[in-house]
Amino acid sequence: MLGGGAGKSVVDVGCGAARAVAELIGQGVRAIGVDPSERMIAVARDRWPQADYRIAGAYELPLPDASVDGYRADKVFHELAEPERALEEARRVLAPGGRIVLVGQDWDTFVIDSSDPALTRTLVHARAGMTAGPRTARRYRNLLLDARFDDVTVEVHTGVFTGPTMLPVLVGLAEGACSVGAVTREQTDRWIAEQRARAEADRLFLALPMFVAAATAVRA
Repeated sequence: MLGGGAGKSVVDVGCGAARAVAELIGQGVRAIGVDPSERMIAVARDRWPQADYRIAGAYELPLPDASVDGYRADKVFHELAEPERALEEARRVLAPGGRIVLVGQDWDTFVIDSSDPALTRTLVHARAGMTAGPRTARRYRNLLLDARFDDVTVEVHTGVFTGPTMLPVLVGLAEGACSVGAVTREQTDRWIAEQRARAEADRLFLALPMFVAAATAVRA
């Protein structure tokens, strides 16, 4: 979707510990990892020191105009209060014909099996409200169109989790909702206890849709 390959250049915005940067380099791509966290960049440099890393946020990328062939942001845009501003910056650094790929979850569409659906909805919505852009992923297409990208496509890939691996995610969701007063301590503990019991009995169910959008930068 990035249209990358040997000799191409791609910036991974919000690269974290740089697993994707390493994968791109393995494909012969000149990958640049950008992240606002000095700690994450330090981890990335320790793991894959051969890569090019920059400490910066999505609004002000330390790259010249039209300097990269691809732009990648995985689970980043829901953390941005101004995704439109980030896309304008993406257009600036992408060469004409360059590709952008955005990946992320919609924080209001966690699908969780529970004996108390009403409480579950409250927990999900409350946790979503703690995120800068909880519903940005469902806006990817319109955001890209508004930012004057072309060939916009959107896919949804849903992960289904039934084991204990994702239990910490569900616990964190409930604790987050409790921390903002959306539910009581008793409700939180009861809901977590049910999810723990489901995990132990192989009855946990979480479906998490991931939105993948791609588009092409056209000449301004």
